[in-house]
Amino acid sequence: MQWTMPHRVLQIVAALIGLAAVTSFVLGIINAPLRSARLPGEKLGGVAGSATAIDAPDATPLSNERIEGPAPPTAEEIAKAEAKKAEAEAGNTDADDDAAPTVNVPAPPLVRSIPPATGNTADQTLGGPPAPDEPPH
Repeated sequence: MQWTMPHRVLQIVAALIGLAAVTSFVLGIINAPLRSARLPGEKLGGVAGSATAIDAPDATPLSNERIEGPAPPTAEEIAKAEAKKAEAEAGNTDADDDAAPTVNVPAPPLVRSIPPATGNTADQTLGGPPAPDEPPH
């Protein structure tokens, strides 16, 4: 095999690549964390799960709301909702008297048209036959 560079240059480049690999390996070992590192939730003594609890008297677990569902509405909230609904209906009846009724017309179904197949598909994909004065390739 013939190389385009002198053999000595290739040796120097190989030595630099090897030096970079060894240096990165050594730096990785030096900067690695110590064995005294802890896992999440692990106490300094090595016993897991004995962390102190957070004092939050107004906090509720998320799982209770997910299991029980939202709290039922109070009588006051129901009355407000009914009043708002009645007000909206009263406001809509005045506006609906003047407006024409709306008719929902479904959209026409999407139809995909497929071009008719011809005998020579290569002409279609390549942009047609070559010009008569063009030499063959």
